[in-house]
Amino acid sequence: MSMKPLEFDRRYGELDQVISAYTGMPADDEPDEPSEALRAYLRHTWHTRPWALATAERQIREYARNPPGRLRLSLGEFYPVPDVGLPQSAIQDWLFVIADHLKRSIEEGDVPPPAAPGTHWEWHARFPELGQFLGGWFSQDMPDEFPDHDAAVHDYTTTTHPQLLARLTGELHELLALALEEPEYALAVAELGMEVDPPQPYSPSGWLAHLADTLGGFKADYGPGPAAAD
Repeated sequence: MSMKPLEFDRRYGELDQVISAYTGMPADDEPDEPSEALRAYLRHTWHTRPWALATAERQIREYARNPPGRLRLSLGEFYPVPDVGLPQSAIQDWLFVIADHLKRSIEEGDVPPPAAPGTHWEWHARFPELGQFLGGWFSQDMPDEFPDHDAAVHDYTTTTHPQLLARLTGELHELLALALEEPEYALAVAELGMEVDPPQPYSPSGWLAHLADTLGGFKADYGPGPAAAD
């Protein structure tokens, strides 16, 4: 039988976060040089959940020291490391290299400076609600579902909880604060799931700024109203 979710998280939850950061990226960590995937995980986690780094280091090292044997394999009570492009015989050593990099980063307080996301995983980890919005409402099927971009935005705002609207607005402002070049904003919205062009006459960054202003107008629709006069 497979492992229950609570037990899985206790043993492998943060290990899974680290391995997920390698999706579509090479597992080319060296003892003296972390991979781009691991740098992305470190950058995002240091600035959002720094306490999780020690958990990741412990879970990865314990897994590498005690890989699942035949009994655990037959019971399904183990973490199946996804294909990261390495032969099975190299996985254990690779995990130890990752654990060593995590340990070194923690012990030396090596906090990566804030920067734009560098991988597909990091874009979605940093801007989860924006990824939901762009991937869910502006996929390649959007022209078949809505007459225009404004209609798609209206559908999102009328079907989404106000707290998520506020979260999306904050993520839009955070993305705009990165002050990227226009091609980089085009890459950002593509990484986050947008498969159609912004509406005319907007550039990608111009449309994001327009969205931030539009969604900011919904603040008056929730929260406590003005205090009653005495």
